[in-house]
Formats: sequence, C-alpha cells, structure tokens
Amino acid sequence: MRGVPLAHRADFLEVLTVPNAEAEVPPQQGDKKKRTEPFHLAEKIEEMVDYGYPITQSFPRKDRELADELRRSMLAILRYSVEIDRRYFKKTTTQNLDVELAVLRKFVRLAASKKLHGGKYPPPLTIHQYETWAKFNDEIGRLLGGYIASL
Repeated sequence: MRGVPLAHRADFLEVLTVPNAEAEVPPQQGDKKKRTEPFHLAEKIEEMVDYGYPITQSFPRKDRELADELRRSMLAILRYSVEIDRRYFKKTTTQNLDVELAVLRKFVRLAASKKLHGGKYPPPLTIHQYETWAKFNDEIGRLLGGYIASL
C-alpha cells in the first residue's frame, strides 16, 4: 500500500479489525461442538433398579422364581437404556425396552396380587411398595413414550 496516505491506511485497518468482544465467528463445519445432555431415561431406570432390586432379595422362597424374573427384567431394561444411549439407530432398541417395561409392569402387578398367593400367605409386595414401583414404571413409560415420539 505504497502511495496511499496514512489516513486512508488507518481507515482501511479499522474496517479489517473487529474488537474481540464483538467478534462473532460463524461456526465452521468441522468445529461442531455437540452438547450432550444427560440421558434422563437411564437415570430413572437406575433409580427404579435401586428401589426394586433389594425388595426382590427379600421375597419368600416360594416366590423366588418371580423375584428372579423381576430382577432379569429390570436388568434387561437397564441394558436397553445403555444401548439406546450408545447406538445410532435407536428405534428397535426403544421398542424392545418398551416391551420389556410392559413385562416388568405385569410381573410387579403379579407380585402384589392377593389372588395369586391365596388368603393364607400375603403377597411379596406390600401395597406401598407396589404403588411406589408402579410410579417408577409410569414415569419411565412417559419418558420412553416421549423419546419414541421424538425419533
């Protein structure tokens, strides 16, 4: 820029430089910073497993098979939640989790049924335990339904 007066050079430099506070750089293609949110469904499932697993440990011996099925179902749901969090194609895994949640609901209902255990023995789940576990299952079902709708 020889031959250009100093006043014009200063104006030219002002146009080229922008103060850092106001500089807004458009995002570059390779500079995508993905904000990962915590997977709330997995957190709720962990809370449900933390609640239900110790209860199944205290089932009477005659209901041990039902307790084993409840534990298997809870662990399968936990496994599916980890798969959903890690997979790219999530539709079939969410459907599997939905089916397993329905199975768990049936088993919990069965464990609280007085008809199954007869009048002589009380059911392994008390009314309070059943209500609390059902609330966990309903909340997980709502989160899962919203998640499936977003896919």
